[in-house]
Amino acid sequence: MGYPFYYFDPTYILVLIGVVLSLAAQAKVRSTFDKYSRVRSISGMTGAEAAQRILHRAGIFDVQIERISGHLTDHYDPRRKVLRLSDSVYDSSSIAAIGVAAHECGHAIQHQNSYIPLMFRNTLVPIVNFGAAIAWPLILIGLLLAGSQTLINLGIILFSTAVLFQLVTLPVEFNASRRAIQRLGETGILHGEEINYSKKVLSAAALTYVAAAATSILQLLRLIILFGGGRRRD
Repeated sequence: MGYPFYYFDPTYILVLIGVVLSLAAQAKVRSTFDKYSRVRSISGMTGAEAAQRILHRAGIFDVQIERISGHLTDHYDPRRKVLRLSDSVYDSSSIAAIGVAAHECGHAIQHQNSYIPLMFRNTLVPIVNFGAAIAWPLILIGLLLAGSQTLINLGIILFSTAVLFQLVTLPVEFNASRRAIQRLGETGILHGEEINYSKKVLSAAALTYVAAAATSILQLLRLIILFGGGRRRD
């Protein structure tokens, strides 16, 4: 009777697959970053110095570079035009640190050039935040109200905005990495085999976004299987 909510059902396998994918991607990026964080760049530039050179060569002088605590918490804030580099990147002269710093510069360059996927992703942020906050409450209310399929479907639709966000994130991140590798070569920050090492770091990091997208798709699929058809179990 009712929806399968409080006991094990076969769709839990979709959740487990998502967990495995996420853990594997995180392990890969950690091991790759740790490996190349022990390889010092020939230039001796730190992540912060490399970021500043790349930004200035790109004609960007209004983006501040700040240190942020944590490990691989690096990100670019387009609202404040601030590029934040983590403790393991900011003052490290390793291949890994420079690659990560260059990747975040790629986002700043995307912002300067009004890169359409980035602009679209930024537009989605408030929608996704709203959808994430209200999707499950709507589904639960729908279940409590004798299985109101309208509310349940609305909750699923709102949840799907998070999936769309993850999918849009993929080209944004891949493009930022391509820009990073190009700029590292053009500016002479890295040379020869160093660029290939940096590619390995950024490719490993990209797996986390692929895993996140796959996990969100699996979660949406599970919601559709459980609640989307309005079917009940006896």
